Amino acid sequence: MPATRTVQTEEAADLLQLTRTFASKELSPKAAADEADGTFPRDLFRTLGRSGLLGLPYPEEYGGAGQPYEVYLQVLEELAAEWSSIAVGVSVHALSCFPLAAFGTEEQRRKWLPDMLGGELLGAYCLSEPHAGSDPAAMRTRAVRDGDHYVLDGVKAWTTHGGHADFYTVMARTSDDRTHGTSCFLVPADAPGLSADPPERKMGLTGSATATMRLEGVRVPIERRIGEEGQGLRIALASLDSGRLGIAAVATGLAQGAFDHAVRYARERETFGKPIIDHQGLAFVLADMGAAIHSARATTLAAARLKDQGLPFTSEASIAKLVATDNAMKVTTDAVQVLGGYGYTRDFPVERYMREAKVMQIFEGTNQIQRMVISRALSRPDGGTVTVLGKET
Repeated sequence: MPATRTVQTEEAADLLQLTRTFASKELSPKAAADEADGTFPRDLFRTLGRSGLLGLPYPEEYGGAGQPYEVYLQVLEELAAEWSSIAVGVSVHALSCFPLAAFGTEEQRRKWLPDMLGGELLGAYCLSEPHAGSDPAAMRTRAVRDGDHYVLDGVKAWTTHGGHADFYTVMARTSDDRTHGTSCFLVPADAPGLSADPPERKMGLTGSATATMRLEGVRVPIERRIGEEGQGLRIALASLDSGRLGIAAVATGLAQGAFDHAVRYARERETFGKPIIDHQGLAFVLADMGAAIHSARATTLAAARLKDQGLPFTSEASIAKLVATDNAMKVTTDAVQVLGGYGYTRDFPVERYMREAKVMQIFEGTNQIQRMVISRALSRPDGGTVTVLGKET
């Protein structure tokens, strides 16, 4: 029972139906095998790119599809319902393009964004480090000015698409100022001195390559610095606001996929002479799963509407990420329980969904960090406005 959706345009409706069909026909048959083998499905990202799905939330003038975030996030949901590694990859690619799209000069956007959004290139985002995960201001990677270049040295951890990406959006320290000492750089994958360690051995999302990236004397022309020198932390935090919505949508789609399998199984499996969905104890578990998914979706899309109107959404993005990922962990765990012993085997995909849900509570800022963001917003005397068409009243 896939999600029921309402959108504002026929174009968006067609896009979502196209995505649902693609996910069912192209992703579902490959997901289990590639995840089991740890195979990175680079060819599928090219297919998605040529279909226009890698640049959905960016302006058409730069090669994007010009879709609102409310639509883009539902596309992520549809992909995640079949294969989370693909949906996470699309979200990370969008994240890696965000600094250039939002903070680059017009010349930079016109020079690089069309190729980045056009489908052939795949991006990666390098912020975290072995000693600077939840505290990006503590990063140690350095960018030292040398004439008309910067020389980058350091280590970036947990890089999705590490070793497979065509470009890397890298945050590096240009001074010792914690708040204004970080800058953002667009580094091509073939830059001398840039290398990837072997991929991490993960409990889930094994079809998504995650690797440590090493920068050893990587020379980057000054024209590849995005934004002003020292603006990197602001760029990183703005990027994460959007990225958290992406992960909230992926988590919601992941939960929907697990729920669909659980409901289908409960309708077909019989005990004591009737389908197990007709037993009240299990039916109530399914009802709670459905309610959790609906609440996650509503919370995520409400935050997306704020973003689409150009309104602040930092706290709402953290709420969406927190609610959606915690719910996904609970829903997928319950899905395994509904299937009983079969749920614990790899003959059914729900055990994979459960393993994949765990990391949703960790990346793009742990859920403990989300609670910090939300609680800090509560201490500020703002909010409470009523808006109509983006105008405060």
